[in-house]
Amino acid sequence: MAKPKKTPRPKAQTPKGFRDYFGAEVTQRADMLSKIAGVYHRYGFDALESSAVETVEALGKFLPDVDRPNEGVFAWQEDADDDKTGDWLALRYDLTAPLARVYAQHRNDLPTPYRRYAMGPVWRNEKPGPGRFRQFYQCDADTVGTASMAADAEICAMLADCLEEVGIPRGDYVIRVNNRKVLNGVLEVAGLAGDDKETERGIVLRAIDKLDRLGQQGVRALLGEGRKDESGDFTDGAGLSNAQADVVMGFMQAKRNSGAETVARLRELVSGSDAGEQGVDELESIASLLSAGGYGADRIEIDPSVVRGLGYYTGPVYEAELTFDIQDEKGRTRNFGSVAGGGRYDDLVKRFTGQEVPATGVSIGVDRLLAALDAKGRLERSAQGPVVVTVMDRDRMAGYQAMVAELRQAGIRAEVYLGNPRNFGNQLKYADKRASPIAVIEGGDEKANGVVQIKDLILGAEIAKSATLEEWKDRPSQFEVPRDQLVAKVREILAQQEGGK
Repeated sequence: MAKPKKTPRPKAQTPKGFRDYFGAEVTQRADMLSKIAGVYHRYGFDALESSAVETVEALGKFLPDVDRPNEGVFAWQEDADDDKTGDWLALRYDLTAPLARVYAQHRNDLPTPYRRYAMGPVWRNEKPGPGRFRQFYQCDADTVGTASMAADAEICAMLADCLEEVGIPRGDYVIRVNNRKVLNGVLEVAGLAGDDKETERGIVLRAIDKLDRLGQQGVRALLGEGRKDESGDFTDGAGLSNAQADVVMGFMQAKRNSGAETVARLRELVSGSDAGEQGVDELESIASLLSAGGYGADRIEIDPSVVRGLGYYTGPVYEAELTFDIQDEKGRTRNFGSVAGGGRYDDLVKRFTGQEVPATGVSIGVDRLLAALDAKGRLERSAQGPVVVTVMDRDRMAGYQAMVAELRQAGIRAEVYLGNPRNFGNQLKYADKRASPIAVIEGGDEKANGVVQIKDLILGAEIAKSATLEEWKDRPSQFEVPRDQLVAKVREILAQQEGGK
């Protein structure tokens, strides 16, 4: 009789496109989210936590088909219920589509306008790459239910405050503002209005959205007959005449030395287009409102070269860019780039209600911001571990737990060593691996004399690296104090360690 096959052990590996986060990484993100949430809250936005799962129909962007039910999102179909086909469900791919569903569902119970912020992971079923994961955090704030440009100006000001709150100083960032209506006006002036020009407009939008990657020359080629890339592949262009292409390129090159000059140039480009002139008015209004609030062009500027997302947004668009240079993984100097973006999307809620509901918002890339701070050396590389109370006698575990309780009640992070206490050296190795700042020691003699030994592990490590015997004697790293002074001495050492950073 054949032996039954053993069930193979599962591989202990993270799924492709995902990663695990430990210690300092988790606390750094939590700290950043807390700071951003504080700014959002200060601006009067309310927190919202919506479901991580939505119907694919509600998400709207990636509707599954027979051959590709999982395209773009992580989706699955529920079991059929009687004669009813099961719904397709998916992990949310952003925080905006769930907001549209929430507002449409609960609009009778929500204030108008509704101002909410949301933070959490989102999932994209896309090909992963370096620094590109299938799960990542977003941090959004949106105002739903008002067409006032004051809402857009407020989002831009709030974004600037968020960047400064998390440690990006003025001079290291700029928030750039554009408007889809201005582009629509430019396309109208270029003769691309009307349903019969839908294909050409689509090609133009995709072309200018590639400005950062292809540059002015590459976009110009796509506006005309087309472009051949380095591999020899040819992409058909929009087939615009030189005069039409000049109008579109003029839009992207309209930025001048001041916001007023940029606005004046845009007015020239959209002259005769009602939509375009309305878009210029909106940009001018946003700039005026921001200036009144003390947000000048050194922080927020009008820039028609912001083209990302113009196919999605219906009015103003904004993008936060970090302006400092970093070294990439190959040692090359490059600009860090965008860390947040947003704009006005007046058509999203309409999918549910049939009525246009104005909305505007921003999404901050938390992981990008953390990477930026890390590149500038503004993040702690490792989180400080807890004070470790060592165990010299298992029979006195209650006494050690009492010490830990006192430290915790004083607001000090602490733990008792819970491994095998037989080898004291292993306890100190454990404390070192935990990045513990202090070890507390109470053996039989200390217990009898009513004292404890408190070992400054950070100072001890520094002395061990370079100090001579005489220096070691002058700078002791271990202190004997009365048992009732445990908390006070630990606080004193922690304060000295913090001051010495």
